[in-house]
Amino acid sequence: MSIAIVPGSFDPITLGHLDIIKRALAVADEVVVAVMNNDAKVYTFDMETRAMLARLAVADLANVRVVADDGMLVDLFDRLGADVIVKGVRNDKDRAYEQRMAAYNLAQNPRAKTLLLDADPALSDLSSTRVRAALATGACPRALLPEAVAEALANKE
Repeated sequence: MSIAIVPGSFDPITLGHLDIIKRALAVADEVVVAVMNNDAKVYTFDMETRAMLARLAVADLANVRVVADDGMLVDLFDRLGADVIVKGVRNDKDRAYEQRMAAYNLAQNPRAKTLLLDADPALSDLSSTRVRAALATGACPRALLPEAVAEALANKE
């Protein structure tokens, strides 16, 4: 059984993230959505909330599970016995960053190969930053979020 990890901060998970997760199912038998921390980021939602929202987003997807981990991705890769890391890229800036991260992960673990998937053009302007900006104004940007996530955030108000 092959395992793909789709890592990210998911602050919060968006329709763009969900699209990449669904597409990762085409390359692996199981997809693990890894909610992780990046020390360079300040989060709107704590890890527990981000993981809970991710679980809501993928609840109807067979062979997808969510884990929260504050360690290194290459260590999680080994603990899970994963076969590939899957990341989405929206533009050249994302691609350059993800290529650097892929090279770093591969240098740490020669099995930790990364597959970069281009974002669906209809979702390429979507980002968690846009979602957080809307949430900061009191709006719930339902068009950018999985339905269950939008409901959870709207009910949180």
